[in-house]
Amino acid sequence: MIACLRPLSALCLAGLLVACAGSPTSSGLGELPRTPQASIQQLLQQAGDSQSEQANLLRLSAANLAYEQKKFARAASILDLVALDDLKPAAQVYARTLTAELALARDMPKAALKALAHPSLAHLAELPVEQQVRSQLARATALQKDGQPLAAARERIFIAPLLHDQAAQSNHEAIWTLVSSLPAEQLQATGDSDLSGWLALARAAKSSGTLRQQQAAIDDWRATHPAHPAAAQLPQALSQLQELSSQPLTEIALLLPQDGPLASVARALRDGFLAAHYQAQQAGQNPPNIQLYDSSNLRSLDQFYQQAQAAGVQLVVGPLEKPLVTQLGTREQLPITTLALNYSEAGQEGPAQLFQFGLAAEDEAREAARRAWADGMRRAVALVPNGDWGDRVLAAFRQSWEQSGGSLIAAEHVDQPVELAQQIADLFQLRQSEARAKRLQNTLGVALAAQPTRRQDVDFIFLAATPQQAQQIKPTLAFQYAGDVPVYATSHLYTGNHSEAQYLDLNGIRFCETPWLLDVNDPLRQEVTRQWPQAGGSLGRLYAMGVDAYRLAPRLDQLKMLPDSRIEGLSGSLSLNPAQRVERQLPWAEFRDGQVQRLPDTFN
Repeated sequence: MIACLRPLSALCLAGLLVACAGSPTSSGLGELPRTPQASIQQLLQQAGDSQSEQANLLRLSAANLAYEQKKFARAASILDLVALDDLKPAAQVYARTLTAELALARDMPKAALKALAHPSLAHLAELPVEQQVRSQLARATALQKDGQPLAAARERIFIAPLLHDQAAQSNHEAIWTLVSSLPAEQLQATGDSDLSGWLALARAAKSSGTLRQQQAAIDDWRATHPAHPAAAQLPQALSQLQELSSQPLTEIALLLPQDGPLASVARALRDGFLAAHYQAQQAGQNPPNIQLYDSSNLRSLDQFYQQAQAAGVQLVVGPLEKPLVTQLGTREQLPITTLALNYSEAGQEGPAQLFQFGLAAEDEAREAARRAWADGMRRAVALVPNGDWGDRVLAAFRQSWEQSGGSLIAAEHVDQPVELAQQIADLFQLRQSEARAKRLQNTLGVALAAQPTRRQDVDFIFLAATPQQAQQIKPTLAFQYAGDVPVYATSHLYTGNHSEAQYLDLNGIRFCETPWLLDVNDPLRQEVTRQWPQAGGSLGRLYAMGVDAYRLAPRLDQLKMLPDSRIEGLSGSLSLNPAQRVERQLPWAEFRDGQVQRLPDTFN
């Protein structure tokens, strides 16, 4: 009976190979597997224990079929059955590409790039177009996931002529996503005309100014690059931007409380907002009309929106009160696009018409993590205040720091000054050092003149503290043998006042701060502080936020459509996250010999 089955098995194997083995690709390169008319199990059964070329092609087909069915572990285990080094070049390319795709499915871009660096890929241009496209798309995806957007864009531009229909359109949009994510310093011309054209388009789209000025820059680009693929078909985001620029913003409602506990905050925001408006008028920009509404006696948000709609309002800036912002965040939609000047509850997904902007301490915690990582720090300890505010700041820092790959070794919540020395000693394990010295002294029976030594695995301290707390912390660090540890702090320790004696106690601390307080020569800041001197101190951050709310107003949809674009504001470098919350990157300064010294930017 077994003898009778053997010829049938051989016949089935031959039949499957007709379905799944390609014609020779070129002399000596061998064949590529094809999509088989069989299941994974049938292919493996027919391959059996044979290590012939045809059997390995069957296994590659089976592994590919498992990959297409998203059975990634099964695909990898089948690939392990193939003696890859025995494959001919065409099958090697196929196998290495599939290996890379499986690595990408497991979010391992470096492993994918390693697979695609195999010598067999030197023959890629000799293989059918379908295999060329598949291999290079895998490489482009791996480069993108590995944080190499420029190289990924180059790969996609290279294969663009090989694509058609939906694949071509998707690749076109992907190229734009990649080049538009690049920082300005990488948007320089290269030896490749198509790539240089894409980079020039990204420069035009990132140009500062009004929406109309930005659109004019894109139109100029099209005029100078008429034969470029993106000139024939603008990326979707830029096409939508074109529609926006034809619908100018003419009426804004500014909704702020005139009475109550937030009235002074609201006044600073309002004055900054109106100062930016008057500056635009003086520059001849034909700015929108501003209608002022009082939220302190607001009976109903619905009633307000009805009133605003009747008055022709196209955009609402406000409210400031967190309960009102939270109410807006619970709605399915809003009748008018709204830029709230506070944030709803964390994790709350708001309606598409709601944008949120504020001076969130969490932004500064994330900024500290970004800057410390850029400076080469990898291991942190943290000092934050007791209470909900400190918990939120620490959570934001921890999440951002660990997401980058950093390690948060320990954290302490600062409360009573008398406990500060003990808390810092605990952070740096000084008591353990003292205990070791005491045990050694007892063992030897002689007095030792040994100083306690701090733990050596800490690169820096993340600090969120008031000016008074910070003045106590820095000297205490020195007292506890940790005075040489770099400190990265939020802006809360800086009052904006020029107190050399106070700053001496903060010597060496690095902190993030708004451009408003660091760039004292900004013309608008100088004009505002002449009229409102208090804008030169810590209240200046609110004036800056008011200015930036005005500058954000006409460009919210632009930031939404171009998610990697930024607006250089006076409260920070502003971008929009997927939850439509404005996030800030801030410049940095350091206290040096009683002075505040601006540090070079490391924005990425």
